Amino acid sequence: MSSPQSASASGMTVAAPAQHLQRTDAETPLKQKPQRKYSRADTRAGFAFLSPWILGFVGLTAFPMLASLYLAFTDYNLFTSPTWVGWDNFVNLFNDPRFIQSAQVTAGYVLLGTPIKLASALAVAMLLNMKQRGQGAYRSIFYAPSLIGASVSIAIVWKVMFTNDGIVDRIQQMVGINIGGWVGNPAMSLPMLILLAVWGFGAPMVIFLAGLKQIPAELYEAAECDGAGPVRKFVNITMPMLSPVLFFNLLLETIGAFQVFNSAFIISGGTGGPAGSTMFYTLYLYLRGFQDFKMGYASAMAWVLVIVVALITLILFRTSKGWVHYTGDER
Repeated sequence: MSSPQSASASGMTVAAPAQHLQRTDAETPLKQKPQRKYSRADTRAGFAFLSPWILGFVGLTAFPMLASLYLAFTDYNLFTSPTWVGWDNFVNLFNDPRFIQSAQVTAGYVLLGTPIKLASALAVAMLLNMKQRGQGAYRSIFYAPSLIGASVSIAIVWKVMFTNDGIVDRIQQMVGINIGGWVGNPAMSLPMLILLAVWGFGAPMVIFLAGLKQIPAELYEAAECDGAGPVRKFVNITMPMLSPVLFFNLLLETIGAFQVFNSAFIISGGTGGPAGSTMFYTLYLYLRGFQDFKMGYASAMAWVLVIVVALITLILFRTSKGWVHYTGDER
């Protein structure tokens, strides 16, 4: 009978007991992070820091909105107490020819100006995405107009450029086009304002440029190996990968186009002329509220605009499921 020493010496190993090889969950409990309990002092401190925003939201946003909703159902002229008239303001809106004209002008501006602005922003962003000298300078130059495009000073300069015998009129005469200034031409007033909006494409351009930077270069390399040209790469790679950014820009620019006011007010002198060609929705709302002192009527117009923009936003979100592609989606 051999001893344990002789067994180990002969190369045999003794199996360890099973209880030493198995570890149960009870023996190795998971360490849980202690949950922090916030005291009432912490809660009060949080609300104290939030109080400026809360007061601003209630006083400058929530209360004025509720007040305008009430005034939309009243006859109010700023000098007497509001008189309840029910739905009369909304009924009168759709019987008002100038209201219909302002809605048509604004719709034309949105449908024409927004796509042209986004297309210009995307084209310039793709050019700036190429590696070349002075990229930072070029980006700053193209972005700068968006900082001042909606200012009063630029609207005044734009009016001077497109008036009779202005720089645009002189260039037209040099190439044999004699249509005069665009400011006094009803057929050219809206295109002039669309050009002003397109000129300030810097903000969507920067967002497009950030989206282009996120597209993997391997996709373009693989497409080149398959013999794809620039058009196929743009259609099959750039646009699908850029669709979330395009949707974001489309949503913001559409909402912003409905609210255009400064340029139309300055260029038309606050009249919406000539022949109502620059009578944008917000400009007519301003004239009814602060020139005619029909605050109830203007409030009804404001809420119609809110509803229309909300419906268009809802439609964009619903239809985006068919053309906006996010990374990781299974389609």
